[in-house]
Amino acid sequence: MNQKCKLPVIFCAFWLLLGSSLHAQSKTGYISISELIQLMPEFKKVDSSLSNYQNALAQNYQEMVGEFNEKDSLLSSKDTIRFTREQIEVRKKGLGELYTRVQGYQQQAAQLLQQKQTELMEPIRKKANEIVWQIAREHGYAYVYLKEALAVYPAGDDLMPFAKSKLGLK
Repeated sequence: MNQKCKLPVIFCAFWLLLGSSLHAQSKTGYISISELIQLMPEFKKVDSSLSNYQNALAQNYQEMVGEFNEKDSLLSSKDTIRFTREQIEVRKKGLGELYTRVQGYQQQAAQLLQQKQTELMEPIRKKANEIVWQIAREHGYAYVYLKEALAVYPAGDDLMPFAKSKLGLK
């Protein structure tokens, strides 16, 4: 074979090897982060803690509503004749302020619950992401798609069995 013929053959062989190497490096997989988080043992504790916190916020709200109803009933009863006009005015003003606090409490409680959820879930989300990164590195995945983020995703491997194994689950 002459020199001119060898060069294209070597060049083609190089591209075939490079192409198969690139193909092997572009292994794709997918995983549901929300499902992974729910499988984590830490999630059960956080879920229970959030439920207790939500119950405490609801109980506080009910106490505020009860206080409002009690004061409203007192101002609507016959007993108001024993109060001076100024006392009634002060009590009505206090009742109005309490009503405003009761109305704003629902929004405030929702914000407090959201803050608590973010605070408690952040370490779990971080650990879940670390698990996905470890699986990708250990098993040679160049791309891992989150099922929650995409309506359609390319064919790939489901990484959940690897994640369950990392968590010691079946």
